[in-house]
Amino acid sequence: MSINLKKGQKIDLRKSNPGLSTIRVGLGWDPIEQGGGFLKSLFGSGNTDIDCDASVFLLNEDSKPIDLVYFGNLRTKNDSIIHTGDNLTGEGAGDDEVILVDLDKIPSQVNKLLFVVNIYDCIRRNQHFGMIKNAYIRMTDAKNNSEIARYNLSDDYRGRTALLVGLIYRYEGTWKFSAIGEGTNDTGLNDMKKNLERRAYGV
Repeated sequence: MSINLKKGQKIDLRKSNPGLSTIRVGLGWDPIEQGGGFLKSLFGSGNTDIDCDASVFLLNEDSKPIDLVYFGNLRTKNDSIIHTGDNLTGEGAGDDEVILVDLDKIPSQVNKLLFVVNIYDCIRRNQHFGMIKNAYIRMTDAKNNSEIARYNLSDDYRGRTALLVGLIYRYEGTWKFSAIGEGTNDTGLNDMKKNLERRAYGV
């Protein structure tokens, strides 16, 4: 049975899923219907597409980034993490972007996997996460597609241009997940990486 998580909640991914190896991490969101008026004039000529990009930072024990999987680097060298591709609009039902994680293949120097979402070209397009609704992250067992847990991001993210969504991390011989749901003003992955290095993000 899937667990619906709240912000800040942590779960053991293998406690109710013994032998869990490959996780399908789905991230989803929908653009808010813009209609007319101010927002329509803001974008001009009906161009209301918001290109959200899901990525995962691989962190060491000290929470320092040592690798990154995103639309420009779709997999790690050993295929322990595979990004299945970029969704440019968020339109349609179901997961917008999917990242496959093989827990048994994660290199020993990687201690945490931080899942993030940012808005591509957010400054020029003048876009932020207040224009997005129904954002979530969910994890399913890739072997049988059964949902393990889901976290719906329900905070007010107006003015925020990036989201720290959730963290999968090693803990006493197993893997846990922490629901974060924190909005930031980072304008891209380079900004996020610099800020992660400064704050040494932990659990």
